[in-house]
Amino acid sequence: MDDAALLRYSRQIMLPQLGIEGQQRLRAAHVLIVGLGGLGSPAAMYLGAAGIGTLTLVDDDAVDLSNLQRQIAHTTARIGTPKTHSAAQTLRALNPDTRVQTIDARLHGAALQRAVDGADAVVDCSDNFATRFALNAACRARRTPLVSGAAIRWDGQVGVFTGRPGDPCYRCLYPDDGDEDLRCSDNGVIAPLVGIIGAMQALEAIKLVAGVGETLGGRLLVLDALRMQWRELRLRADPACPVCAA
Repeated sequence: MDDAALLRYSRQIMLPQLGIEGQQRLRAAHVLIVGLGGLGSPAAMYLGAAGIGTLTLVDDDAVDLSNLQRQIAHTTARIGTPKTHSAAQTLRALNPDTRVQTIDARLHGAALQRAVDGADAVVDCSDNFATRFALNAACRARRTPLVSGAAIRWDGQVGVFTGRPGDPCYRCLYPDDGDEDLRCSDNGVIAPLVGIIGAMQALEAIKLVAGVGETLGGRLLVLDALRMQWRELRLRADPACPVCAA
């Protein structure tokens, strides 16, 4: 690590739980981020700024004017640009040390599995249950930790699914097919809420790849932002889960 890197990451390196060794683990890590909207924007920016070595950004959408109220990785000048390209431009300006890869497509099947295979952790910032379920299954198959976040209206949630045998997976939390009507485009969302949840996803991913602290594995934090109240739910593996049940 050269002098410039030591200075850039000095406020993290001085943390006794992290130090230079932890910073080097961040530099060696590869994190996959699916969705570059309200959650993915702050998650990607904090992970890039913190020194994650490689970020792979996945999204099949383009920047729209209605995104700019909350999707802070994008700008007015980039309306019509693929979100992955816009976010990559922001991240490279923020930290040129981080390698940024982009996939401008919605991943399925073997392509999704290949993307998960190359990652040390996956950050799910998607906005639909089909993608969330597919990511969960792919991560569970490879025992790759999954950091899940969601936000709508004034409510948000964040959790970690470790992929370890005996631990719950995302499908244990939502055994049915989910409610696809619960989208920001149909229900609205307050801007800072996605920043709170996305930043927490970045923090959990950092702890996972650096091997420090206690993650949210087996727990779900739920935020009522109107009252600024947090609830913690303890999750258990569903013995009838179609993904992780033995």
